[in-house]
Amino acid sequence: MSATERIFKVDIDDATLSASGPDAEHERRVAIFDLLEENTFSIEEGPEGPYHLILSRQDNRLIFEIKGEGGDHLHTFILSLAPFRRIVKDYFMICDSYYDAIRHQSPSQIEAIDMARRGVHNEGSELLEERLKGKIETDFDTARRLFTLICALHAKSQ
Repeated sequence: MSATERIFKVDIDDATLSASGPDAEHERRVAIFDLLEENTFSIEEGPEGPYHLILSRQDNRLIFEIKGEGGDHLHTFILSLAPFRRIVKDYFMICDSYYDAIRHQSPSQIEAIDMARRGVHNEGSELLEERLKGKIETDFDTARRLFTLICALHAKSQ
């Protein structure tokens, strides 16, 4: 990973994407921590990073505002959240099943639900990569971390 092809800071516009409750806030903090720990991120055919990513929501769109290290505005990308609605809903539903299974099911049942959870998460990550194609280049692990963050931020509207 190049020192310039990465996100070094993530901010969330609390006015439009505030987490609802302590669990959602914890998920958001963990998702940001994981993303900052390791990521590959660059603006295709745009200025080099590292990048400061600011996420906000406007209507049913997720806004990726990207700034440089010095705070200069580099680019803004807008993604419709509509294509993610079903996957996020499925992901939350299977996560609820997973947490319930941890308390009441056998290890093999927990493992089966966890495999399904990972599959839905991968589907969401692939959709995010597809939606960012031609705009932002990431690796699959970064797309997974961004999808986790989108889910954590999406929890408010569920």
